[in-house]
Amino acid sequence: MLITCPECYHVLSDKAFFCPNCGYVTQQGRSHFTRKASSVSKTKPMKLPNGFGQISKINNKNLRNPYRVMVTTAREMDGKPLVTTLKPQAYFPTYDDAYKALLKYNENPYDVTSNITVMELFERWFANYKCDPSKSDSSVNSILSVWKYCSKLYDFPVRELRIRHVRRLIEDAELTIGKETKPASPYTKTRIKSLFNMMLDYAVEYELIEKNYARNMQLDNQIFQQIQEEYRNHISFTDEEMAILWKNLGKVKYVNVLIFQCYSGWRPQELGLIRLENVDLKEEIMKGGIKTEAGTNRIVPIHPKVMPIVEDLYKQAVSLNSEYLINCTDGYVTRSGTKLTYSRYKGRFYKIISSLNLNPAHRPHDGRKHFVTQAKKYHVDEYAIKYIVGHVISDITEKVYTTREISWLKEEIKKIQ
Repeated sequence: MLITCPECYHVLSDKAFFCPNCGYVTQQGRSHFTRKASSVSKTKPMKLPNGFGQISKINNKNLRNPYRVMVTTAREMDGKPLVTTLKPQAYFPTYDDAYKALLKYNENPYDVTSNITVMELFERWFANYKCDPSKSDSSVNSILSVWKYCSKLYDFPVRELRIRHVRRLIEDAELTIGKETKPASPYTKTRIKSLFNMMLDYAVEYELIEKNYARNMQLDNQIFQQIQEEYRNHISFTDEEMAILWKNLGKVKYVNVLIFQCYSGWRPQELGLIRLENVDLKEEIMKGGIKTEAGTNRIVPIHPKVMPIVEDLYKQAVSLNSEYLINCTDGYVTRSGTKLTYSRYKGRFYKIISSLNLNPAHRPHDGRKHFVTQAKKYHVDEYAIKYIVGHVISDITEKVYTTREISWLKEEIKKIQ
C-alpha cells in the first residue's frame, strides 16, 4: 500500500522505514528502530540505513563519552552523504545512548548547521569541490596548502564571520612548521581571499548565512604591488652560481631539475606536467607546455648538456610507474602521487638556494629567465627562442608562412654553452 510522506509529500510504501526522498522516519521505522535499539548487542553494533547518520567510537581510554554521533545534512555531487556532528550533544558513554540520540534526531530533524564553524564549513564545501571533475589535482592540492594558513579561524562560528575577521586573517596569515614560522606570500594571501569567497558562496547557497562578507572585502593594493614586483624581478643565474649548481649535481636533491630548467626554459608549473610519453630520447625532443596557445604542446629540444639528467629522470619515472617525467620521492605520497607540482617545486627550489648560499632574490621562474638570457647571449635565433619558451609570435610571415623544422630548433639550442 502506498502512503504520502507528511514531510515532503513524496509517495512511498507503508512498509518503508523512512522516506527515500527526504529521510523522514515513518511510524513503521520508529517502531522497528526502537525495537532494534532495545535489543542491540554491545559487541556487534547494528548497521545504520544509508543517510541515517553515523556512530563511531573514538579510541581513547580517557574519554567518558567515546561514542560520537554524526548526522546527514546534505549530499555530495556523487550522492554520498555529507555529515556533521549532532548538536547540542554529539558524544555519549555507550553505543545505545548514541543510537537513541540519532534515532530521536531522525524522528524530528532540525538544523544542526546553523552555527557551524569555519572548519566544518570547509569540510562540507571541500567534499563537493574535490569531487568536481573539472578540478585538477594541482588545484585541489593548492586549496589544501592555502587552508593550512587559516588555522586562526578554524573554530570560529560562520554566522559571526565579518569582513574584519577575514581581513585580519589575511594580513597576519602564517604557517608554523616545527619551530619555524613562515608568513604567507602576497600570492598566498590572494588565494586565501579566493578560498573564503568560494566557501561563503556555498554557505549562502545552502542558507547557512545570508551574506558573503568575504566578497565585500577588498584586498590592500600593496598586496597586488608586491605580486607584480615578485613576478617582474626575475634574475638569471651568474656563471659562478651555475658552476655551483653543476658541482652539486647528484649531491643536493633537485639540483638536476633546476639545471634542466636552465637549459630548456620550461615554466615551473610546466616542469611537473611533462608526460613520459611525450619524451623522445632518441630524437632528443620533448613536448609539453601550458598557459597560451603558443605555449601549449610545444616542441622543446633536449640540450646535449642535460641529456644525462633527462635520461636519469626517465629511468626513475619508469621505475615508479609514473606517467610524468619529473617526480618527488622525498616526501609522503598525496592525492597527486609523486608528480612535481608547482608548490613542491617552489619549496625545493628555495631549499637549493638556501643550502648552496645562492642569491636569496632568486625565484622559481629564474631558470626560465636564465635560459632566455643565455640564448640571447649566444645569438640563438629570436624565433627559435620564442618557439622553445612558448611566447606568441606576432610576425605574420614567421607565424603563418614559415615552416621551421625540428632539426633547426635542435641546432639553435646547441649554441648555448
